[in-house]
Amino acid sequence: MAKTPSVFIDGEAGTTGLQIRERLAANPHVALRSIAPDRRKDAGARREMMEEVDLVILCLPDDAAKESAALAASLGDKAPKVLDASTAHRVDSAWAYGLPELTPAQPALIADAQQVSNPGCYPTGAILMLRPLVEAGILATDYPVTVNAVSGYTGGGKAMVNAYEARTAPDFEMYGLGLHHKHVPELQQYSLLTRRPIFVPAVADYAQGMLDAVPLHLDMLKGNVTPADIEALLAARYAGSDYVRVVPAEAGGKIEPQALNGTNGLEIRVYGDAALGQAVLVARFDNLGKGASGAAVQNLGLMLGIPVNADLPVAHPHAAE
Repeated sequence: MAKTPSVFIDGEAGTTGLQIRERLAANPHVALRSIAPDRRKDAGARREMMEEVDLVILCLPDDAAKESAALAASLGDKAPKVLDASTAHRVDSAWAYGLPELTPAQPALIADAQQVSNPGCYPTGAILMLRPLVEAGILATDYPVTVNAVSGYTGGGKAMVNAYEARTAPDFEMYGLGLHHKHVPELQQYSLLTRRPIFVPAVADYAQGMLDAVPLHLDMLKGNVTPADIEALLAARYAGSDYVRVVPAEAGGKIEPQALNGTNGLEIRVYGDAALGQAVLVARFDNLGKGASGAAVQNLGLMLGIPVNADLPVAHPHAAE
């Protein structure tokens, strides 16, 4: 009988780590390992654990993730595979980018990699909308892309979660307006853009759920395309995908961010008016699902060659509320 692969979540007490554990807890194809709470920061205990498991998931701040990745790499033949959920290695060429839907070849690249970097939440939706247009020659690589996005507060880390739950945070807040948000390099690189995109994120007073919106002027695209052409191209690109779907835009021109909470799903809609020459592409997904923990479980399945369900065990809208 084949050995059940074992997994250690380094940082399992955080939001992402807890949701990864919940998604994996009932999976008979993987064995979860843990360090006693009082030894979680003990380098020796972590090293011993890394020597024993097949894969380590890093749910840590960037600097700690770099240290943990270096510790794993130092084990030589005993080194486990590493899946990093932080920002630390997302544009590092030595790490595979963990977005299986990026290209047809990406799942095999992730499966073969020793080190995989889980995508950022905001870039996930934008890249999946932009890259197919660039690859098709419709969107020029130097198009002045803007991405406007909103997330539930669980995407902002412990301090933001505490502020919202203590009712000391505003109902809605734009941020990153200094234009140096840490997700921009990743967004630009994997969308194949040569011009730095403008990224305007926002957070609102709800726990989880995300919208990425990309407005487009059709006369600046190539090939005289219509919104229907863009929708058809994206639908063909993700046909057969387990988690990414292109769905018709609602006639009312409204969309809320929480409908996919608890799932690893991502929906793309193309809103537009050919007569006006304008379109808005919108991706809806769970910032803790396809934007974090669900994506990590999806990647884990590829890296270990095991079946996984990347949704929460009981997935339903507004699952975190």
